[in-house]
Amino acid sequence: MAHPVDIHVGKRIRHRRWLIGMTQQQLAEKVGIKFQQIQKYETGANRVSASRLWDISDALDVNISFFFEGLQDETKSVPDKARVPADLMGDKEALDLVRSYYAIPENQRRRLFELARVLSDVA
Repeated sequence: MAHPVDIHVGKRIRHRRWLIGMTQQQLAEKVGIKFQQIQKYETGANRVSASRLWDISDALDVNISFFFEGLQDETKSVPDKARVPADLMGDKEALDLVRSYYAIPENQRRRLFELARVLSDVA
């Protein structure tokens, strides 16, 4: 049985890799391992060693802390109105939306953000 922290770190690896448009094969080549090992990391089937996580963070251009972000938040209570799916970053539709959002010019993106806040009634 995979440890919840290993699963979380694996999801964050997959999230970042997917967000920047990198394949498992490309990440594996940058890190110097086989793509099957990346698959095992992403599912939490295998633990990522500290040195390997360092290499992966370098290849994905993020700080090591990125892989642990949100780990403690998973256990905190969130008001119903602000509740989002537990695995938001594992949701392909959500990641497509984020990727599309950042492809919009900044001034238009700000206006879209404000519109979304008004429509969601969370503002």
